[in-house]
Amino acid sequence: MKLDFVTLMTVMAANLFMISAVLPLIMGRDVSRAARHVQASLLLQAVGWAAIIASSTFWDQALSTLAIACQAAAQWALYRALEEWLGPRPLRRTLLVLVVATPLGYTLGFDHYAWRVGWANGLLAATLCVVARATQGPLILSDSRWRHLLMGCLLSSATFTLARGLLGAFTDQYPSFRTPHPVNLTAAVVTNVSLVLGTVAVLVAWRYEAEQKLRTLAMTDGLTGLLNRRGFTHQGENLMSHAWRHRLPMTALMLDLDHFKQINDTLGHEAGDRALQLFARLLEETRRSGDLIARLGGEEFGVLLLHNPSPAGEAFDRRLRERLRETSAAELGFELDFSAGMATLHPGEIKLATLMARADAALYDAKASGRGRLTAAAV
Repeated sequence: MKLDFVTLMTVMAANLFMISAVLPLIMGRDVSRAARHVQASLLLQAVGWAAIIASSTFWDQALSTLAIACQAAAQWALYRALEEWLGPRPLRRTLLVLVVATPLGYTLGFDHYAWRVGWANGLLAATLCVVARATQGPLILSDSRWRHLLMGCLLSSATFTLARGLLGAFTDQYPSFRTPHPVNLTAAVVTNVSLVLGTVAVLVAWRYEAEQKLRTLAMTDGLTGLLNRRGFTHQGENLMSHAWRHRLPMTALMLDLDHFKQINDTLGHEAGDRALQLFARLLEETRRSGDLIARLGGEEFGVLLLHNPSPAGEAFDRRLRERLRETSAAELGFELDFSAGMATLHPGEIKLATLMARADAALYDAKASGRGRLTAAAV
Protein backbone atom coordinates (compact mmCIF):
# COMPACT_ATOMS: atom_id res chain seq x y z
CA MET A 1 0.00 0.00 0.00
CA LYS A 2 1.35 3.40 -0.99
CA LEU A 3 1.50 6.08 1.65
CA ASP A 4 0.05 9.47 0.77
CA PHE A 5 1.63 12.46 2.53
CA VAL A 6 -1.47 14.66 2.46
CA THR A 7 -3.60 11.84 3.90
CA LEU A 8 -1.11 11.29 6.71
CA MET A 9 -1.09 15.01 7.50
CA THR A 10 -4.88 15.20 7.37
CA VAL A 11 -5.19 12.30 9.81
CA MET A 12 -2.67 13.94 12.12
CA ALA A 13 -4.45 17.29 12.03
CA ALA A 14 -7.75 15.57 12.79
CA ASN A 15 -6.17 13.70 15.70
CA LEU A 16 -4.69 16.92 17.04
CA PHE A 17 -8.05 18.69 16.90
CA MET A 18 -9.70 15.77 18.71
CA ILE A 19 -6.99 15.70 21.38
CA SER A 20 -7.25 19.47 21.78
CA ALA A 21 -11.01 19.13 22.31
CA VAL A 22 -10.80 16.19 24.72
CA LEU A 23 -7.79 17.27 26.79
CA PRO A 24 -9.58 20.11 28.65
CA LEU A 25 -12.38 17.66 29.53
CA ILE A 26 -9.86 15.17 30.91
CA MET A 27 -7.85 17.75 32.85
CA GLY A 28 -10.85 19.75 34.07
CA ARG A 29 -11.15 23.47 34.63
CA ASP A 30 -8.87 23.87 37.63
CA VAL A 31 -5.53 23.08 36.00
CA SER A 32 -2.10 24.64 36.21
CA ARG A 33 -0.57 27.09 33.75
CA ALA A 34 1.64 24.26 32.51
CA ALA A 35 -1.43 22.24 31.51
CA ARG A 36 -2.92 25.29 29.78
CA HIS A 37 0.29 25.76 27.80
CA VAL A 38 0.20 22.10 26.73
CA GLN A 39 -3.40 22.48 25.55
CA ALA A 40 -2.44 25.60 23.60
CA SER A 41 0.55 23.83 22.05
CA LEU A 42 -1.57 20.97 20.72
CA LEU A 43 -4.25 23.30 19.37
CA LEU A 44 -1.65 25.47 17.62
CA GLN A 45 -0.15 22.37 16.01
CA ALA A 46 -3.60 21.30 14.81
CA VAL A 47 -4.29 24.73 13.29
CA GLY A 48 -0.83 24.75 11.72
CA TRP A 49 -1.22 21.42 9.96
CA ALA A 50 -4.76 22.28 8.83
CA ALA A 51 -3.50 25.57 7.40
CA ILE A 52 -0.63 23.99 5.46
CA ILE A 53 -3.00 21.42 3.95
CA ALA A 54 -5.50 24.12 2.99
CA SER A 55 -2.76 26.32 1.50
CA SER A 56 -2.44 23.94 -1.44
CA THR A 57 -5.95 24.95 -2.50
CA PHE A 58 -6.14 28.71 -1.83
CA TRP A 59 -4.38 31.65 -0.14
CA ASP A 60 -1.05 29.88 -0.36
CA GLN A 61 1.21 32.52 1.17
CA ALA A 62 -1.17 33.60 3.94
CA LEU A 63 -2.11 30.09 5.05
CA SER A 64 1.37 28.60 4.78
CA THR A 65 2.81 31.53 6.75
CA LEU A 66 0.08 31.00 9.35
CA ALA A 67 1.02 27.32 9.47
CA ILE A 68 4.69 28.07 10.10
CA ALA A 69 3.80 30.66 12.75
CA CYS A 70 1.50 28.19 14.54
CA GLN A 71 4.12 25.44 14.54
CA ALA A 72 6.73 27.80 15.99
CA ALA A 73 4.29 29.18 18.58
CA ALA A 74 3.30 25.63 19.55
CA GLN A 75 6.88 24.90 20.52
CA TRP A 76 7.03 28.12 22.54
CA ALA A 77 3.88 27.05 24.41
CA LEU A 78 5.44 23.64 25.11
CA TYR A 79 8.62 25.35 26.33
CA ARG A 80 6.52 27.48 28.71
CA ALA A 81 4.91 24.32 30.06
CA LEU A 82 8.35 22.86 30.71
CA GLU A 83 9.31 26.06 32.55
CA GLU A 84 6.31 25.64 34.83
CA TRP A 85 7.09 21.98 35.49
CA LEU A 86 10.88 22.04 35.67
CA GLY A 87 11.85 25.59 36.56
CA PRO A 88 13.87 28.07 34.42
CA ARG A 89 15.03 26.51 31.16
CA PRO A 90 18.09 27.32 29.03
CA LEU A 91 18.10 29.19 25.69
CA ARG A 92 14.86 31.10 26.34
CA ARG A 93 15.88 34.18 24.34
CA THR A 94 17.21 32.05 21.53
CA LEU A 95 13.88 30.30 21.29
CA LEU A 96 11.97 33.60 21.20
CA VAL A 97 14.15 34.81 18.33
CA LEU A 98 13.54 31.57 16.44
CA VAL A 99 9.76 31.73 17.02
CA VAL A 100 9.59 35.25 15.57
CA ALA A 101 12.16 34.82 12.80
CA THR A 102 10.78 31.56 11.40
CA PRO A 103 7.46 32.84 9.94
CA LEU A 104 8.90 36.30 9.26
CA GLY A 105 11.75 35.01 7.08
CA TYR A 106 9.39 32.52 5.43
CA THR A 107 6.88 35.11 4.27
CA LEU A 108 9.55 37.68 3.26
CA GLY A 109 11.27 35.09 1.08
CA PHE A 110 8.09 33.39 -0.08
CA ASP A 111 8.73 33.96 -3.80
CA HIS A 112 11.99 31.98 -3.58
CA TYR A 113 10.95 28.37 -2.97
CA ALA A 114 14.34 26.99 -1.94
CA TRP A 115 14.82 29.85 0.51
CA ARG A 116 11.45 29.58 2.20
CA VAL A 117 11.58 25.78 2.54
CA GLY A 118 15.15 25.75 3.80
CA TRP A 119 14.59 28.69 6.15
CA ALA A 120 11.32 27.49 7.66
CA ASN A 121 12.31 23.84 8.12
CA GLY A 122 15.82 24.70 9.30
CA LEU A 123 14.60 27.11 11.96
CA LEU A 124 11.74 24.84 13.01
CA ALA A 125 14.30 22.05 13.47
CA ALA A 126 16.40 24.40 15.61
CA THR A 127 13.29 25.32 17.61
CA LEU A 128 12.52 21.65 18.25
CA CYS A 129 16.10 21.09 19.41
CA VAL A 130 15.90 23.99 21.87
CA VAL A 131 12.68 22.61 23.34
CA ALA A 132 14.24 19.14 23.48
CA ARG A 133 17.15 20.63 25.41
CA ALA A 134 14.63 22.20 27.80
CA THR A 135 13.40 18.76 28.85
CA GLN A 136 16.75 18.18 30.55
CA GLY A 137 18.71 20.02 33.23
CA PRO A 138 17.93 21.25 36.75
CA LEU A 139 14.58 19.97 37.91
CA ILE A 140 11.66 20.73 40.16
CA LEU A 141 9.78 17.61 39.13
CA SER A 142 12.13 14.67 39.59
CA ASP A 143 10.51 11.99 37.41
CA SER A 144 12.71 11.57 34.30
CA ARG A 145 10.85 9.03 32.15
CA TRP A 146 8.41 11.41 30.54
CA ARG A 147 11.20 13.93 29.88
CA HIS A 148 13.30 11.38 28.01
CA LEU A 149 10.29 10.27 25.97
CA LEU A 150 9.39 13.85 25.05
CA MET A 151 13.00 14.66 24.18
CA GLY A 152 13.14 11.64 21.88
CA CYS A 153 9.95 12.73 20.08
CA LEU A 154 11.21 16.29 19.63
CA LEU A 155 14.64 15.24 18.36
CA SER A 156 13.09 12.74 15.92
CA SER A 157 10.82 15.43 14.53
CA ALA A 158 13.74 17.87 14.36
CA THR A 159 15.85 15.40 12.38
CA PHE A 160 13.26 14.85 9.66
CA THR A 161 12.21 18.51 9.62
CA LEU A 162 15.82 19.45 8.92
CA ALA A 163 16.06 16.73 6.26
CA ARG A 164 13.02 18.16 4.50
CA GLY A 165 14.56 21.62 4.66
CA LEU A 166 17.83 20.44 3.13
CA LEU A 167 15.96 18.48 0.48
CA GLY A 168 13.90 21.51 -0.55
CA ALA A 169 16.72 24.03 -0.35
CA PHE A 170 19.48 22.16 -2.16
CA THR A 171 17.81 19.63 -4.49
CA ASP A 172 14.99 19.55 -7.01
CA GLN A 173 13.46 16.39 -5.46
CA TYR A 174 11.06 18.30 -3.21
CA PRO A 175 8.98 20.66 -5.36
CA SER A 176 6.17 20.83 -2.75
CA PHE A 177 5.26 19.51 0.69
CA ARG A 178 3.00 16.93 -1.02
CA THR A 179 5.92 15.30 -2.84
CA PRO A 180 5.96 11.51 -2.16
CA HIS A 181 9.69 11.49 -1.47
CA PRO A 182 10.88 8.85 1.06
CA VAL A 183 12.16 11.56 3.40
CA ASN A 184 8.86 13.40 3.22
CA LEU A 185 6.79 10.27 3.83
CA THR A 186 9.04 9.10 6.67
CA ALA A 187 8.77 12.54 8.22
CA ALA A 188 4.99 12.28 8.11
CA VAL A 189 5.02 8.87 9.81
CA VAL A 190 7.53 10.02 12.44
CA THR A 191 5.48 13.14 13.11
CA ASN A 192 2.34 11.06 13.66
CA VAL A 193 4.13 8.69 16.02
CA SER A 194 5.78 11.59 17.85
CA LEU A 195 2.37 13.18 18.29
CA VAL A 196 1.03 10.11 20.09
CA LEU A 197 4.11 9.51 22.25
CA GLY A 198 4.58 13.22 22.99
CA THR A 199 0.97 13.47 24.15
CA VAL A 200 1.54 10.49 26.43
CA ALA A 201 4.66 12.20 27.83
CA VAL A 202 2.88 15.45 28.70
CA LEU A 203 -0.05 13.56 30.21
CA VAL A 204 2.39 11.71 32.47
CA ALA A 205 3.97 15.05 33.43
CA TRP A 206 0.54 16.49 34.22
CA ARG A 207 -0.35 13.45 36.35
CA TYR A 208 2.95 13.73 38.22
CA GLU A 209 2.30 17.44 38.81
CA ALA A 210 -1.16 16.63 40.22
CA GLU A 211 0.32 13.99 42.52
CA GLN A 212 2.91 16.49 43.78
CA LYS A 213 0.17 19.01 44.52
CA LEU A 214 -1.77 16.42 46.51
CA ARG A 215 1.36 15.56 48.52
CA THR A 216 1.94 19.24 49.20
CA LEU A 217 -1.66 19.77 50.29
CA ALA A 218 -1.44 16.77 52.61
CA MET A 219 1.64 18.23 54.33
CA THR A 220 0.78 21.95 54.33
CA ASP A 221 -1.29 24.03 56.72
CA GLY A 222 -4.01 25.75 54.71
CA LEU A 223 -4.15 28.95 56.78
CA THR A 224 -0.46 29.80 57.16
CA GLY A 225 1.16 27.95 54.27
CA LEU A 226 3.65 26.34 56.66
CA LEU A 227 4.19 22.62 57.02
CA ASN A 228 1.55 20.90 59.12
CA ARG A 229 2.29 18.27 61.76
CA ARG A 230 2.51 15.48 59.20
CA GLY A 231 4.91 17.42 56.98
CA PHE A 232 7.00 18.50 59.97
CA THR A 233 7.26 14.94 61.22
CA HIS A 234 8.20 13.58 57.79
CA GLN A 235 10.88 16.17 57.06
CA GLY A 236 11.99 16.41 60.69
CA GLU A 237 12.71 12.70 60.86
CA ASN A 238 14.90 13.03 57.79
CA LEU A 239 16.80 15.89 59.45
CA MET A 240 17.16 13.81 62.61
CA SER A 241 18.63 10.91 60.64
CA HIS A 242 21.06 13.28 58.94
CA ALA A 243 22.09 14.86 62.25
CA TRP A 244 22.50 11.49 63.93
CA ARG A 245 24.48 10.00 61.04
CA HIS A 246 26.91 12.94 60.85
CA ARG A 247 26.90 13.75 64.57
CA LEU A 248 25.62 17.26 64.02
CA PRO A 249 24.05 19.48 66.70
CA MET A 250 20.32 20.19 66.45
CA THR A 251 17.99 22.41 68.45
CA ALA A 252 14.21 22.07 68.67
CA LEU A 253 11.80 24.86 69.66
CA MET A 254 8.14 24.60 70.58
CA LEU A 255 6.32 27.95 70.34
CA ASP A 256 2.86 28.82 71.62
CA LEU A 257 1.05 32.15 71.16
CA ASP A 258 0.16 33.62 74.54
CA HIS A 259 -3.52 34.18 75.44
CA PHE A 260 -4.64 33.11 71.99
CA LYS A 261 -8.05 31.91 73.22
CA GLN A 262 -8.66 35.35 74.65
CA ILE A 263 -7.92 36.90 71.24
CA ASN A 264 -10.48 34.63 69.60
CA ASP A 265 -13.09 35.20 72.33
CA THR A 266 -12.79 39.00 72.49
CA LEU A 267 -11.77 40.01 68.96
CA GLY A 268 -13.15 37.13 66.92
CA HIS A 269 -11.69 34.25 64.96
CA GLU A 270 -10.77 36.50 62.04
CA ALA A 271 -8.40 38.41 64.32
CA GLY A 272 -7.02 35.09 65.54
CA ASP A 273 -6.42 33.94 61.97
CA ARG A 274 -4.59 37.17 61.16
CA ALA A 275 -2.43 36.69 64.25
CA LEU A 276 -1.52 33.16 63.15
CA GLN A 277 -0.70 34.33 59.62
CA LEU A 278 1.47 37.17 60.90
CA PHE A 279 3.35 34.85 63.24
CA ALA A 280 3.88 32.35 60.43
CA ARG A 281 5.21 35.10 58.17
CA LEU A 282 7.65 36.27 60.83
CA LEU A 283 8.79 32.69 61.35
CA GLU A 284 9.53 32.49 57.62
CA GLU A 285 11.45 35.77 57.76
CA THR A 286 13.43 34.68 60.84
CA ARG A 287 14.36 31.20 59.67
CA ARG A 288 17.63 30.54 57.90
CA SER A 289 18.51 28.07 55.18
CA GLY A 290 18.11 24.56 56.55
CA ASP A 291 15.73 25.52 59.38
CA LEU A 292 12.41 23.66 59.48
CA ILE A 293 9.26 25.42 60.69
CA ALA A 294 5.66 24.26 60.97
CA ARG A 295 2.28 24.95 62.48
CA LEU A 296 1.64 21.87 64.56
CA GLY A 297 -1.95 22.71 65.43
CA GLY A 298 -3.97 25.56 66.91
CA GLU A 299 -1.57 28.27 68.09
CA GLU A 300 1.37 25.87 68.46
CA PHE A 301 4.40 25.98 66.16
CA GLY A 302 7.54 23.87 65.86
CA VAL A 303 11.08 24.78 64.75
CA LEU A 304 14.12 22.59 64.05
CA LEU A 305 17.54 24.21 63.72
CA LEU A 306 20.08 21.87 62.14
CA HIS A 307 23.84 22.39 62.69
CA ASN A 308 22.97 24.61 65.66
CA PRO A 309 23.39 24.15 69.44
CA SER A 310 21.30 25.93 72.10
CA PRO A 311 22.79 29.44 71.59
CA ALA A 312 21.35 29.41 68.06
CA GLY A 313 17.93 28.61 69.52
CA GLU A 314 18.23 31.55 71.89
CA ALA A 315 19.25 33.83 69.01
CA PHE A 316 16.30 32.61 66.91
CA ASP A 317 13.91 33.30 69.80
CA ARG A 318 15.38 36.77 70.29
CA ARG A 319 15.12 37.73 66.60
CA LEU A 320 11.55 36.48 66.40
CA ARG A 321 10.46 38.37 69.52
CA GLU A 322 11.98 41.59 68.23
CA ARG A 323 10.16 41.30 64.92
CA LEU A 324 6.89 40.39 66.59
CA ARG A 325 7.16 43.32 68.96
CA GLU A 326 7.84 45.71 66.06
CA THR A 327 4.99 44.54 63.84
CA SER A 328 2.13 43.01 65.85
CA ALA A 329 0.58 46.22 67.23
CA ALA A 330 0.92 48.05 63.90
CA GLU A 331 -0.49 45.24 61.73
CA LEU A 332 -2.96 43.59 64.09
CA GLY A 333 -4.02 46.45 66.35
CA PHE A 334 -2.93 44.54 69.45
CA GLU A 335 0.32 43.20 70.84
CA LEU A 336 1.18 39.55 70.36
CA ASP A 337 3.64 37.49 72.36
CA PHE A 338 4.62 33.84 72.67
CA SER A 339 6.13 31.31 75.03
CA ALA A 340 8.88 28.95 73.88
CA GLY A 341 10.49 25.72 75.00
CA MET A 342 13.88 24.60 73.71
CA ALA A 343 15.70 21.28 73.69
CA THR A 344 19.00 20.25 72.09
CA LEU A 345 19.67 16.86 70.59
CA HIS A 346 21.24 14.39 72.99
CA PRO A 347 23.96 11.98 71.84
CA GLY A 348 22.29 8.77 70.72
CA GLU A 349 18.82 10.38 70.53
CA ILE A 350 17.36 9.15 67.27
CA LYS A 351 13.62 9.84 67.57
CA LEU A 352 12.11 13.19 66.67
CA ALA A 353 9.19 12.58 69.02
CA THR A 354 11.57 12.32 71.99
CA LEU A 355 13.34 15.59 71.14
CA MET A 356 10.05 17.44 70.57
CA ALA A 357 8.58 16.04 73.80
CA ARG A 358 11.45 17.57 75.77
CA ALA A 359 10.95 20.91 73.99
CA ASP A 360 7.22 20.67 74.73
CA ALA A 361 7.89 20.06 78.42
CA ALA A 362 10.12 23.15 78.46
CA LEU A 363 7.32 25.10 76.76
CA TYR A 364 4.95 24.04 79.55
CA ASP A 365 7.46 25.34 82.11
CA ALA A 366 7.70 28.68 80.24
CA LYS A 367 3.93 29.09 80.33
CA ALA A 368 3.75 28.10 83.98
CA SER A 369 6.47 30.65 84.80
CA GLY A 370 4.49 33.57 83.43
CA ARG A 371 4.57 33.21 79.62
CA GLY A 372 6.37 35.49 77.16
CA ARG A 373 9.71 33.77 77.66
CA LEU A 374 12.03 31.00 76.47
CA THR A 375 12.78 28.05 78.75
CA ALA A 376 15.41 25.44 77.98
CA ALA A 377 14.81 21.78 78.77
CA ALA A 378 16.82 20.25 81.57
CA VAL A 379 19.94 18.52 80.27
